[in-house]
Amino acid sequence: QLHLVESGGGLVQPGGSLRLSCAASGPTLEDYAIGWFRQTPGKERKEVSCISNGTVGLNFLESVEGRFSISRDNAKKTVYLEMKSLKSEDTGTYYCAARLGVCNIFESEYPYWGQGSQVTVSS
Repeated sequence: QLHLVESGGGLVQPGGSLRLSCAASGPTLEDYAIGWFRQTPGKERKEVSCISNGTVGLNFLESVEGRFSISRDNAKKTVYLEMKSLKSEDTGTYYCAARLGVCNIFESEYPYWGQGSQVTVSS
């Protein structure tokens, strides 16, 4: 059973940066794709970025292209979401989720979820 814990969220001013971490315990992480999802009040949860069981990351939201990057350190069983030039619309609760193999855009395809980390972008 894979257990995920997010950290690194907080309050940041527009234009600032944050790095979210998703730490896993349990089986080896290298066989899993890890997705980062964002949920804002009143809206459905959307996948922001994902990294498959290799090292290539994908951004699923056009609005984060050039600002967000995802990476993984399998030895540390941790996946990172580096967020730069943050905007107010990036505010939300960020969840990491895991599934065996490759990324998938549907959250129902991810059986393992963290508890979420709040990111607030505000002056």
